[in-house]
Amino acid sequence: MTEITEHLREIVERVASATRLAEHATTVRIVAVSKQKTSTEVAEAFRAGQREFGESYVQEAALKIDALRDLDIDWHFIGALQTNKTRLVAEKFQWVHTVDRVKIAARLNDQRPHFAPPLNVLIQVNQAHEAQKSGAATDDVPALARAIAALPRLKLRGLMAIPPAAADPTPYFRALASLQARTRGEGFALDTLSMGMSADFEKAIAAGSNCIRIGTAIFGPRA
Repeated sequence: MTEITEHLREIVERVASATRLAEHATTVRIVAVSKQKTSTEVAEAFRAGQREFGESYVQEAALKIDALRDLDIDWHFIGALQTNKTRLVAEKFQWVHTVDRVKIAARLNDQRPHFAPPLNVLIQVNQAHEAQKSGAATDDVPALARAIAALPRLKLRGLMAIPPAAADPTPYFRALASLQARTRGEGFALDTLSMGMSADFEKAIAAGSNCIRIGTAIFGPRA
């Protein structure tokens, strides 16, 4: 058993335990964050049963996706998305977690190949208005959701956020879960709440997350 295999086994067990303890127990999607990791490491995690991987850097990810195209992987883009990089993301990924404005959504829609299914997208929310982070303001989410829902090559699936690094994440997780519920109440069929990483995913699951992004706890520290 390799380190990656062992780490994955531990994460799966911890996720199962956290899910059992959560009042809203549900299936939790694990996205293995493989940025700055090699294709070999991704393939090793795949052999251990992992099927969903998250990448933040478009060019690096494109090389890995091409190298591993024979593997049945769902690729999630989880990094800040610039307008000049949307085409590669629209062509190569199945999910985007970081849509934060209409311009990005429209470009992804227009550049999504017509032979591919609609691109699954999440709205990234910048809950604490942090200047160094991407994300829509909480008050802007309903209008952005309406704009995305009108784009035929995109499928709006839910919300994503990253709480401030130095803060207790639980109030932010609960606030995002509440925002998701309010947005669903306005008629949007949202089924994915992406929050929680290696250091806090159990708290995220307790607050309602059903999609967690785990890098270090699976692959070890990045260089």
